[in-house]
Amino acid sequence: MIDKQQLQEWIGEYLKGTDYELITLEVSAGNEILVEVDRLAGVDVDFCAELNRFLVEKIENSAVSHQPSDLDYSLEVGSVSLTDPFKTKMQYEKNLGHDVEVMISTKGQSTKYKGQLVSVDEETFSVDCEEKVKVEGKKRKETQVVTHTWRYDEPKYVRYDLKF
Repeated sequence: MIDKQQLQEWIGEYLKGTDYELITLEVSAGNEILVEVDRLAGVDVDFCAELNRFLVEKIENSAVSHQPSDLDYSLEVGSVSLTDPFKTKMQYEKNLGHDVEVMISTKGQSTKYKGQLVSVDEETFSVDCEEKVKVEGKKRKETQVVTHTWRYDEPKYVRYDLKF
């Protein structure tokens, strides 16, 4: 089986000095390798292809000292999907000003919030959501913008809100 720790070191070596971040590294029992990268300015397909070639060379050179079965692998290098949940602070920063979907689970109940990601700091992020709220002196609820702030570890997920 291909060593995930070794892959992580090679990817770190390749990404050093770039503005790319490793978002996902998965290695299945069948040596299916998934590498997802991202950056504020978006991901360049040529960069992914170069990283793929770099990793193939590293894997094949290291397999000489391992079992021949280590050469039986699949490798996919790409960018994160628009529908994937955010995993790093950089992804929140990248999506500042965009509409997001936030799923919060409390006491076994899930609530989905949709709104604009308006701020990101070291500990928290904030989303402006349009909600119907009770206004003092009025019989009916009115739609107002409510800002919700959460720590990064609170939501079940946060992702870009694709509008169809």
